[in-house]
Amino acid sequence: MSLSPRVPDLPSLELLVSVARLGSIGAAAAEHGISQPSASNRIRTMERLVGVTLLERSPRGSQLTESGQLLVEWAGAVVDAARVLDGGIDALRRRRESRLRVSASLTIAEYLLPGWLARLRTERPETSVALTVANSTEVARALIEGEADLGFVEGPYVQNGLQSVTVADDELVLVVAPGHRWARRGAPVAAPELRDTPLICREQGSGTRAAVAEALREYGTQVAPLLELASTTAVKASVAAGAGAAVTSSLSVVEELTSGRLVSVPVSGADFHRRLRAVWPRGRRPSGPAADLLRVAQAVQAARRAASP
Repeated sequence: MSLSPRVPDLPSLELLVSVARLGSIGAAAAEHGISQPSASNRIRTMERLVGVTLLERSPRGSQLTESGQLLVEWAGAVVDAARVLDGGIDALRRRRESRLRVSASLTIAEYLLPGWLARLRTERPETSVALTVANSTEVARALIEGEADLGFVEGPYVQNGLQSVTVADDELVLVVAPGHRWARRGAPVAAPELRDTPLICREQGSGTRAAVAEALREYGTQVAPLLELASTTAVKASVAAGAGAAVTSSLSVVEELTSGRLVSVPVSGADFHRRLRAVWPRGRRPSGPAADLLRVAQAVQAARRAASP
């Protein structure tokens, strides 16, 4: 059953309860942060609404009528219940804002997110983060199905139903073992030759794999992969063991290139630069800790760009 239109609004009931407790409209008005004329008008509006006089006004002040005292008694229970409700809503909000579900593709999860999350923790030490590592296709699914609050992907395209913003730049590199025939060649590998070479790749749905395909698309369809592996670590290990060549994120092979375990081979005719993106469901801009993590990622990207020559 809906409430009668004669029931006053909660702020007016709170004001009347304050008048009864403090003994004057002026004191109640001050407590509620409004002027005394505004408080008086609110009481008059309430009297018209309920159809009875609530205050007896005189040069010596105002006193609650018998009807006013009854209404205050009933209103006190309503105001107390509303405060309990408000406290519960606040607790729900704090609980939601203390939990962040992130879904990120592998390269971002391994090489960028740890730094972002460490910085977020200094700002929000109370926030717990649940991170799911998946390929870009699975990240999109998790967001659309409400299983994640914020996602990060590496693919060249953003799935329908999602909005995105660039949070980092990356470059793909062709890597081989030191004993591979390409490791000692004097010229870059041409894009058509790379297209015709079976590579060690991530699985279907991987953002890195999609980025490689997009970079070589103008030369036709790539040949079938030599190996399909579920992690960048497995791809690097296979390349280092001499199984074949791979194109992977430059972020993921810094240590291997420095130690000489892998060798980077230049490629001509293909643009291997790519953008790494934060994504979220269209029409639902990130809020709370998700918005803070997005801000942190963008700030780190801005600082890197400012520092680059």
